[in-house]
Amino acid sequence: MSNQSYLSICHQNKDGAVKNDTETSMPSAPIPINAGGREGNGKKKTRRAMPWMRFSRNGNTEVIECDTRTIMKRVSIPARDLRIRGPLFSSSSNILGREKSIIVNLENIKAIVTANEVLLLDPLRPQVLSLIDQLKKQFPQRNVPEDIQSSQEAEEGIQSELPFEFQVLESAFEVVCSFFDTRVTSLETEALPVLAELIEKVTRENLRIVRSLKSNLTCLIASVQKVKDEIEHLLDDDKDMAEFYLTRKVIQSQQEDVEDLEMLLEAYLIQVEGTRNKLHTMRKYIDDTEDYVKIKQKDKRNRLLVFKLVISRASFAISSGTLVVSLFGMNIPIPLYNTNGVFGYLVLGVFVMCIVLFMFTFGKAGWEKLL
Repeated sequence: MSNQSYLSICHQNKDGAVKNDTETSMPSAPIPINAGGREGNGKKKTRRAMPWMRFSRNGNTEVIECDTRTIMKRVSIPARDLRIRGPLFSSSSNILGREKSIIVNLENIKAIVTANEVLLLDPLRPQVLSLIDQLKKQFPQRNVPEDIQSSQEAEEGIQSELPFEFQVLESAFEVVCSFFDTRVTSLETEALPVLAELIEKVTRENLRIVRSLKSNLTCLIASVQKVKDEIEHLLDDDKDMAEFYLTRKVIQSQQEDVEDLEMLLEAYLIQVEGTRNKLHTMRKYIDDTEDYVKIKQKDKRNRLLVFKLVISRASFAISSGTLVVSLFGMNIPIPLYNTNGVFGYLVLGVFVMCIVLFMFTFGKAGWEKLL
């Protein structure tokens, strides 16, 4: 990272109060890390701390480790907003507006946005790193105290195109949509040659690759659909969108319109729907290819069945001739044995009988549309 980052470490005193090695008098300074708690009997109760990246609206960054309770106190959110998503968040997509924060959970981006800062969980994930890079471009670092900067930008936030929290939300959507587009392009690049080869020749390896592609495609469609459903859910309720205006709450503005957020969500809804349509088109192409391969397989199977039927008819005709020959092979004296040149006529007659019998049975099957 280009900006200086450091790890803030906290200690506890005997009474359970939390101290920070870098104490400050700024009102917007982060709540210190709670490395653990104590029960009444003096035993230590350890709580798991998670790495977070703190990015303030004036461009300052800071890597901290906080447990769930510390995060709850810092951003004033109830426990259910974190606990219903596994240890902190689950893989589902949710955007929740609270009194003093916005909880963002989009794919691998897990963030808590306030009017002054954004907390990013697992800052080393690729999507989170992309989001941090975008935020650094939007909010270059400035050596201004955060309390003064917050007051100034809170006043300017209403007048500007988008307040801080919406710019963070926009960057998060941009990163997620870019991730979806990259995945779609990757799947298209991988799928098209394999499908073309599958049409020409069906092999186990091609079938295995197509099955893997369909599995990845299904998972990606589900992820895109979750984001789409969440955006639609927000657009359906103006009251929910009003909760997202954190800067407006800071300066106690009387404005009530949600047009800015509505336009932002609608723009990314169109983009997500476009990605979803691409995925459905690709899945339809894969399904059509599979149907074509199944038709080819059925055609081959039908031709094999016809060939088997022809062989069966020929076997029946030859067996009939063999029966006639075996009758003449018995050691029973008959006058025909004394006739000169009868052997050739007998062989020819048996051969003609086999051909006539074969043609008759084959024509009968064709007449009854069995072939």
